[in-house]
Amino acid sequence: MDSQSHPLVSLAARAINEYVRHGQRLNLSDAEQLAPEVAQRAGTFVSIHKKNGDLRGCIGTFMPLRDNVADEVIENAIASASRDPRFYPIQEWELDDLDISVDVLSAPEPVASMNELDPQTFGVIVTDRDGNRRGLLLPMLEQVQTAEQQVAIARQKAFIGADEPVQLFRFRVQRYH
Repeated sequence: MDSQSHPLVSLAARAINEYVRHGQRLNLSDAEQLAPEVAQRAGTFVSIHKKNGDLRGCIGTFMPLRDNVADEVIENAIASASRDPRFYPIQEWELDDLDISVDVLSAPEPVASMNELDPQTFGVIVTDRDGNRRGLLLPMLEQVQTAEQQVAIARQKAFIGADEPVQLFRFRVQRYH
């Protein structure tokens, strides 16, 4: 993991290291908690890839659940490394072969149609009419070229059928590597 990266990525890397090596949650200093980029509240996603590009974990929150971005990143980094149901937990021997990115999400805004979506610019949240089932897909994913693909994948993640009515929301991300 690169120690010369953006402060939020470094924070995520430190959180993963502390958790994988010692089973502990990283504690922040007061100075880190007060830095402007970590003091705000926002949803975040932490994505972990192997150096060869293969996904190794990705967990996040689309709305803030914690007091600030720093705490959001720490929790999502630990979850991405240890609780992504698609993967076994990251082991200590893997730590030097990982690339981490952190996405900070804007607040979701409702959209009336797919014409307002662009998978290179916006992430998407698809919910059923009751809001009980929800699927999210981040923007700028290599394999997703159209809004239709983006919505279809988000529907699958939420177990919403192709013919079921949905509500669409979009959001922007600030991605850090």
